[in-house]
Amino acid sequence: MDYLWTPWRYQYMEQVTAGKQPDCIFCDAVARNKDDETLIAYRGAKTFVILNRFPYTSGHVMIVPYAHVAELNLCDSQALGEMMHLAQRMEKAFQTNYQPDGMNLGMNLGRAAGAGVVGHLHLHVLPRWFGDSNFMTVTGETRIHPEELKVTYERLRKALAS
Repeated sequence: MDYLWTPWRYQYMEQVTAGKQPDCIFCDAVARNKDDETLIAYRGAKTFVILNRFPYTSGHVMIVPYAHVAELNLCDSQALGEMMHLAQRMEKAFQTNYQPDGMNLGMNLGRAAGAGVVGHLHLHVLPRWFGDSNFMTVTGETRIHPEELKVTYERLRKALAS
């Protein structure tokens, strides 16, 4: 049997088994005000960009409104507009820094739709490359990331600052 070393998952697993997960990971990240630890790469007026700690590909971020709402119809129209503006900025940041072959953008609203954080809507934005869905994901339910999260954080934070 082969082993993949994923030390960042230990903290998550430890919190889950001890019942120490915050009520909302997004609200907690904003309140902690330690962006380099919580991986908030950019703070806008109504929304923020945060790296996914368990990404599908390197660069996987989420654009999140500050307001804790679960449905689009409950989200402020200015926040929705800012989310789309930040999606455009992320597209440019990915093209400049990662040269992907494409991008995925999407929301999962509600548990049945696959939402990992059911009560706080968020827009996933991630770069994609030909061949990034390989046998590891299909047969081993494992994803391979060539870049450490802190490196991704610094690259995207710098790109969004300009």
